Amino acid sequence: MLTPSKIIEIFVKVDDFCKEFEDEIVKYQLETANHKVRNRKASLSDSELITILIAFHSGHFTNLKHFYLCCICAHYKDYSPGLVSYSRFVELEQRVAAPMMLFLKTNCLGQSRGINFIDSTHIKACHNRRIHNHKVFASVAERGQCSIGWFYGFKLHLIINDKGEILSFYLTKGNVDDRNIKVMTSMTQDIFGKLFGDKGYISKALADLLWGNGIQMITKPRKNMKDFNISQADKIMLRKRASSNVSTTN
Repeated sequence: MLTPSKIIEIFVKVDDFCKEFEDEIVKYQLETANHKVRNRKASLSDSELITILIAFHSGHFTNLKHFYLCCICAHYKDYSPGLVSYSRFVELEQRVAAPMMLFLKTNCLGQSRGINFIDSTHIKACHNRRIHNHKVFASVAERGQCSIGWFYGFKLHLIINDKGEILSFYLTKGNVDDRNIKVMTSMTQDIFGKLFGDKGYISKALADLLWGNGIQMITKPRKNMKDFNISQADKIMLRKRASSNVSTTN
């Protein structure tokens, strides 16, 4: 768990970012002459929400509810007197989805050290039985397929280094292939060295493109393919990728 001084340090950085973000949003808001825009402030600010979420992912907790109730509410109430119930906290999370993603993209990314891991995870918009009735993301979500079957929603593509630091991430529709050239080109701009992935990233065109940019794509071969000339060190890194659960979860 992060120390109080470290949490305060994170909050200061997040709060400065949120103020700049809000100022920029106001510049591009559409004028509403005949309608009043409701902009009520929650008792828990966006900066506090983002700080709590970052603190959760920076510690050893695996359950957000337990972390919020037993750690934040129990030991940090003096730092944030506007704490709400856990159910209300979950409702407020959606408010900070965009600013938190931008903050992570601009302030929290690590640096490539030559050893990189890539994977993707599905983000369901709804249960498969409710796809035809779903309206919230009807214009942006798509059906896709992953290792556990079909789903309706989005995909989160992620690259980390050997220290577990996030190097790049990309959110796409559910039907976007992991080997999509546009996505991979964008994500690997600041990557160099070796990039370890699963069998879903096997593509000669992608491997040639990355090789031209100084990146060696390394994956396990499929059963119907001839064995690649993979060094023992690379085989160990592929096993490390699998055993350390590089794949993100919902």
